[in-house]
Amino acid sequence: MNMFKTGGLIALAAVVILVYSSVFTVDEREEALVIRFGEIQRTIERPGLYFKLPLLEELRKVENRIMFMQSTDKAVQVVDGRRYSVDAITVVRIVDPQKYRETVDADIALARARIETRLDAALRQTYGRRSFGAALSEDRPNMMREIRDQVRREAESLGIEIVDVRIRRTELMPDVLQDTYARMSAERFAEAAELRAIGQAQATRIQAEADRAAVELLATAQRESEIVRGEGDAERNRTFADAFGRDAEFFNFYRSMQAYTKSLAGTETTLVLSPDSEFFRHFGMQGTDPEPQQVDSEQAAPVPQANPEAPEAPEVPQAAQTEPQGSSLQQQ
Repeated sequence: MNMFKTGGLIALAAVVILVYSSVFTVDEREEALVIRFGEIQRTIERPGLYFKLPLLEELRKVENRIMFMQSTDKAVQVVDGRRYSVDAITVVRIVDPQKYRETVDADIALARARIETRLDAALRQTYGRRSFGAALSEDRPNMMREIRDQVRREAESLGIEIVDVRIRRTELMPDVLQDTYARMSAERFAEAAELRAIGQAQATRIQAEADRAAVELLATAQRESEIVRGEGDAERNRTFADAFGRDAEFFNFYRSMQAYTKSLAGTETTLVLSPDSEFFRHFGMQGTDPEPQQVDSEQAAPVPQANPEAPEAPEVPQAAQTEPQGSSLQQQ
């Protein structure tokens, strides 16, 4: 009796195991492959409860969600020969589970290795046709599309769709980073020197124009002042001539007074003159008044008659001072 119970329990357990191994579920995030003797019998794409032959059929589940593959520190060389380090993200999704299983045995690690190999080649090819500035300019989206299209052909053969490829970082390699900084610094210094040279040239030009304008202004002012001075001298000479013609003796006396004022103005001035010098003829140095000279009436210069219609002679300015003729000065 016990043997029957034990056998029944074993049979029931076997049935339960068989039923459990033949039932499986597929959710929304995955697809399933039913494999019999190494061959794919069917592909289940919709979620639900399914059955398979126990012990004969094998179940292989494949994710159909979008997955991200990060590729870091990819070395590339641009058109000018400099090398850079690039980080990229590849967005993928499995669209053909059967081909995915046939090519890489549904192994995501193997699929990642093959995609990264193709991504390295696409990065080198795309960066090799451009300069470093293109990766930082408006051409960056075009570069990412070119890389995506090149990787997509390889991924399609694996049953994988390349949704997008994004470049996260582009930096110089450590061995060329310092040289690049030095070159950039030299370029900035050269640009600064050029700007300073341009500024200096402009400053020199402006200074030259200002100097020329100053010289022109001074020349114009000098010319006008000479004209005014000449007109003043002419007016002064005319006035002196008019005064001399009216009263020659008074004019000589006035000129002598002007000469005395000018000669004896300094406190440290010493004059060594003869007592009978013409310079002191208005001082009466002999103790007597100077005798008037007898002038022949025929040789005397005619004194011009005053013209009643002529205007009165202007007063002689004190600034016009000259020394009388015939005076001998020796300053010690």
